[in-house]
Amino acid sequence: MNLTLYVWRQKNADDKGRMETYQANDISSHMSFLEMLDVVNERLLTDGIEPIAFDHDCREGICGMCSLVINGNPHGPEKGTTVCQLHMRHFKDGDKIYIEPWRAKAFPVIKDLIVDRSAFDRIMQAGGFVSVNTGGTPDANAIPIPKENADTAMDAAQCIGCGACVAACKNASAMLFLAAKVSQYAYLPQGQAERTERVKNMLTQMDLEGFGNCTNFYECEAVCPKEISVKFIAKLNREFLRATVKKP
Repeated sequence: MNLTLYVWRQKNADDKGRMETYQANDISSHMSFLEMLDVVNERLLTDGIEPIAFDHDCREGICGMCSLVINGNPHGPEKGTTVCQLHMRHFKDGDKIYIEPWRAKAFPVIKDLIVDRSAFDRIMQAGGFVSVNTGGTPDANAIPIPKENADTAMDAAQCIGCGACVAACKNASAMLFLAAKVSQYAYLPQGQAERTERVKNMLTQMDLEGFGNCTNFYECEAVCPKEISVKFIAKLNREFLRATVKKP
């Protein structure tokens, strides 16, 4: 198939940036979206043009690095799919594809399609560690955990921290990301020791990073490649309320 790509090019954080047009010809429908960009970059290099900079790592839908907005949708048009798992068979010959970086104050553009998501790292660091001294390898059944709690914690732990929720939100809110990270510990006994301070510290750091507020439009859930539910935002709010009324 032959495609027309409109790609955001930006030399650095201070550059104004602009959209540039490239032709992607003879693209196989079996390629992933990132493989298609690889082919385009090889041809740009052959023509003496600087290749398009974009983030990627595992290419297996695990790391969350492939942060692209494709035709206005973070991670593209397919539900529950990262860019690296998006295949070109979902596009048609002659399609025009617009490719942009995440758009958020807290995610400044580094170059082209790459943004700085270290704000997420700082939020995680604010949450601290789980101070459980396990000693040797504990027996799997040493701490009884209700299956419902374990399953819910695992649902939250699926968050890969890609930032699609921020890119989709009109307020650039990180509430779904934060809710998943807080909830995965709040449902487990190992996370109880720092439960109160964790949620307060992480929310404070989120505000310091410049993320917006949640106004419950649910765009975050709609674009999340791991389909994290907004029910965890309600859990986050309950955790914060509990932390503010609980005596030290």
